[in-house]
Amino acid sequence: MARNPFDEIERMFDRMSHQFETLDDDFFEGSVAVDIEDTGESFVVTADLPGFDGDDIDVELSGETLTLSASHSESTETEDEDDDRRYIRRERREQSVNRSIRLPKPVEEEATEASYNNGVLTVTLPKVGSGEGHDIPIN
Repeated sequence: MARNPFDEIERMFDRMSHQFETLDDDFFEGSVAVDIEDTGESFVVTADLPGFDGDDIDVELSGETLTLSASHSESTETEDEDDDRRYIRRERREQSVNRSIRLPKPVEEEATEASYNNGVLTVTLPKVGSGEGHDIPIN
C-alpha cells in the first residue's frame, strides 16, 4: 500500500491548530502582561505597566470581567520657538494598552483593591458575589 506524503503535513497542521486553540485569546488583544493568582480567598492580578503613572491607569470591574487600560503621551522638545513654529526637533510619543480578563468566579466588588508601585499594578479581588460594575481607585 502506498504511503500518502500529505498525511504527515496534515498531522502537523492538526497539531499546530490544537496549540493555537489552547492559547489564551486575551493575550493577543493587548500588550499588558498579567499574572492571575488564586489565593483561595481572592484572585490577585498583577500587571506590568512600566512607563505609566498611577494617574494614567484605569481599572474597571464589571461582573466577572476586569479591564485594565493605561494611556499617556509625552513629548521631547529641543530648540522650540513656539511663536514662530520653527522646530529643530520635536518628538511625540503616545502609548496605550488595554486588557480585559474574564475571572473564573464572581468576586466581591466593594472589597476590591488596587495598588501601583514601580511599574507593577496589583489588583486584589476577594471571591464571593457579583454586582454592578464600578471603577476601582488605585492607591
